[in-house]
Amino acid sequence: MFPRNEGPADRIIRLLLGLVIVTLVFVGPKTPWGWLGLIPIATALFGFCPVYALLGIRTCPAPKAP
Repeated sequence: MFPRNEGPADRIIRLLLGLVIVTLVFVGPKTPWGWLGLIPIATALFGFCPVYALLGIRTCPAPKAP
């Protein structure tokens, strides 16, 4: 679907950060803003960040040539 532009470390950080933010919906201030944590979770699962694509950033290692 989309070419990956996130490396493994970037994806792990996004996943953990997203989980922490979503946890704020249930614990802590309990505001709906915590649902914004789904965005980093989704980008981590797909391995594609639209903002990275717009800025030309790529943290994913280059694919190996055959």
